[in-house]
Amino acid sequence: MSQRSIGRAADEVDVLVDAWRRERPDLDVAPLEVLSRVSRLARHLDLARREAFAAHDLEPWEFDVLAALRREGEPYTLSPGRLLQVTLVTSGTMTNRIDRLEAKGLVARVPDPHDGRGVQVVLTTDGRARVDAGLTDLLAHEREILSALPASDRDLLADLLRRLTLPFDNAAD
Repeated sequence: MSQRSIGRAADEVDVLVDAWRRERPDLDVAPLEVLSRVSRLARHLDLARREAFAAHDLEPWEFDVLAALRREGEPYTLSPGRLLQVTLVTSGTMTNRIDRLEAKGLVARVPDPHDGRGVQVVLTTDGRARVDAGLTDLLAHEREILSALPASDRDLLADLLRRLTLPFDNAAD
């Protein structure tokens, strides 16, 4: 067992790190101790998202678009271009997503009052109800995932993850 797991229950990452240390003692495999856990946690979060959204007949991508509109506040409207920036997808993908959400009655296209040639995407009443319900369920799942950590540890973890991801977020600008 690795030094870090002595006195603690070993997890799957401990097992794989120990195996790599045995097989490749010439490599520093310490990054695996953090990032393999982050990767595994990401899989659990993806499953929790899918479960929370499926209960409201939403796919994760649908929630992402609806949530971008919902976070805007009244009148819950964004241009397709702004939706592209917020959701980090291509123009063709966004057009397809808006079409599909519009067919389900979750968004509508309306003329842009500031540009006679443009359109705005607006969240419908049903879209707002679904995104709100999906968010409520998602937060319940996420609270459960974090329940093993006291609030002070969650705050510390959030700060550490912020510092780790900030360079990537700034590189996207």
